[in-house]
Amino acid sequence: MGSTSARTETCKSTSEREIAALFDRWNQSLQTGDPRKVVANYADRSVLLPTVSNTPRLDAAQKLDYFQHFLENKPFGRIDSRTIEIGCTSAVDAGLYTFTFARTGAVVKARYTYTYKWDGSQWLITSHHSSAMPEK
Repeated sequence: MGSTSARTETCKSTSEREIAALFDRWNQSLQTGDPRKVVANYADRSVLLPTVSNTPRLDAAQKLDYFQHFLENKPFGRIDSRTIEIGCTSAVDAGLYTFTFARTGAVVKARYTYTYKWDGSQWLITSHHSSAMPEK
């Protein structure tokens, strides 16, 4: 038999604080008003299941389209509660957040899940699910 080389993955040392800061990075990119800066937070292979659209956004162009419209109302997100789980080169941040829209004054409470993957140089979002709270 030939030799087999086990594929080893080098784990990324991180902390809950570092993972929590990834939401802040994403939220700050919203504040720029530039949808390209928001989309830069997502891995090339990633899925966005957005709060205010029924369409899954699977590629950069689809995400760009969504954020162009989402940013029109000047959103600002605030984490209300969260749970963070850390893996070797992945992390999950799930919980509840509230968006305030400066343009309309609307307030939307939603639940979220972000999954992140370390790409060797930075953490990127591999999936982002956001849905409005079902109960008033």
